[in-house]
Amino acid sequence: MKTFTFKGGIYPPERKELAEGKKITSAFPASKTLTIPITMGGAPNQPVVAVGDKVARGQVIAKSDAFVSAPVHSPVSGTVKKIVSNLSTANSEVPCIVIAADEDPNAGETFMPPLDPFSCSKEEALARVRDAGVCGMGGASFPTHVKLNPPKDCKIDYVLLNAAECEPYLTVDEQTLDESADKVCDGLLIVQKIVGGKAKIVLESNKVHLIPKLEEAAKKAAAKGMEKIEILTAKTKYPQGAEKDIITAATGREVKAGGLPASAGCVVCNVGTVCAISDAFRLGKPLIERAFTVSGLGVKEAKNLLVPIGTLVSDLIPSVIDVDQEKTVKILSGGPMMGFSMQSAAFPVQKGTSGVLFLTADEIDTAETSPCIGCARCVGACPMRLTPVLIVRSVNADDLAAAKKYGLMDCVECGSCAYVCPATVRLVQTIRIGKNMERAKIAAEKAAAQANNGGAK
Repeated sequence: MKTFTFKGGIYPPERKELAEGKKITSAFPASKTLTIPITMGGAPNQPVVAVGDKVARGQVIAKSDAFVSAPVHSPVSGTVKKIVSNLSTANSEVPCIVIAADEDPNAGETFMPPLDPFSCSKEEALARVRDAGVCGMGGASFPTHVKLNPPKDCKIDYVLLNAAECEPYLTVDEQTLDESADKVCDGLLIVQKIVGGKAKIVLESNKVHLIPKLEEAAKKAAAKGMEKIEILTAKTKYPQGAEKDIITAATGREVKAGGLPASAGCVVCNVGTVCAISDAFRLGKPLIERAFTVSGLGVKEAKNLLVPIGTLVSDLIPSVIDVDQEKTVKILSGGPMMGFSMQSAAFPVQKGTSGVLFLTADEIDTAETSPCIGCARCVGACPMRLTPVLIVRSVNADDLAAAKKYGLMDCVECGSCAYVCPATVRLVQTIRIGKNMERAKIAAEKAAAQANNGGAK
């Protein structure tokens, strides 16, 4: 089978053998308590429950009236113990609802009634995706109902299933494809029904062993009168799973700077996301649990786990995750390229949590940063065809206008540039700082404009 790819990228060690083939097993926190972030994608939510309230599994506990938002549901039946700030991904403190589970955490669940995705209207389908709280589960956590409702002037030609899973160590998407191929195809075709276009599954070439199973699932769907699904193989290369790169590999199209996939006639969904969409229609089940990979040489056994959202990783240690505390020097939320280094394991599994890594000194780069030598390796590696060295120099010089000209806001923070840098310059960290500076500047200008308008009145 022909393989497709994009320009740039890198070839880090895959290290997937640690968790590869490990079945997805269910686990529950030893504390019987969940710490659920109020917002997990989109505009900030507000709690709709109070301390002391009894809640049912599947009940909405936080929501917003904003269009670009997704409600949060209780993954268990239990009692709201407190609403506090807690450590979350990216080492930020966020408001969380703490729920103590009942003796039977599934009793009295309040799921939505099943809805036939192929006979309901588009409006009903989009409402179901939103009501289920479905967000992108590849890490960005963008509300899915917004993605499935592109501008009217954007005709969607392709619906792509991002099955690349290009981050080293992570295997949960691969395992989901292996164990739940029928559900994956069902969810993909539901998306295709909502937005139109042709459905394609895009795998990296290190997962070709899954093709027979996916082809069989696609044939079953076709036998039921559903649309045909095409399966493509992309080159095993990082960051093949980045939204814009997978579009280029699968369709030959490019998303323009500052543009969205819909502008190139594409909608891209993650494996976990389409499974959540299938569950939302077939079972009426909101997004209340998450499968993710636990790996790294700091754990005695790598695993793929399914846990309720809001499970503190620390509550899985040591009953579920056997960590070698002496060898572990870094804990990552996510993969090694785009994940966040965490100060402790006391953070909750969220909708966008694809993995948790416990890394030893042998697995991390501890080299000190030295001056940039202007070798331009970062330019050749950048999949977005930017000039990271010039962006970083501009940010360090407080010249945001120049940084934007060189592509500051188009950087996807994949880390390819930092990986190939012989001077170990903290390129991604500096670019993130530059983005935050630019966003703060825009926010200040907007606030000033609003104040001036108010004063004029």
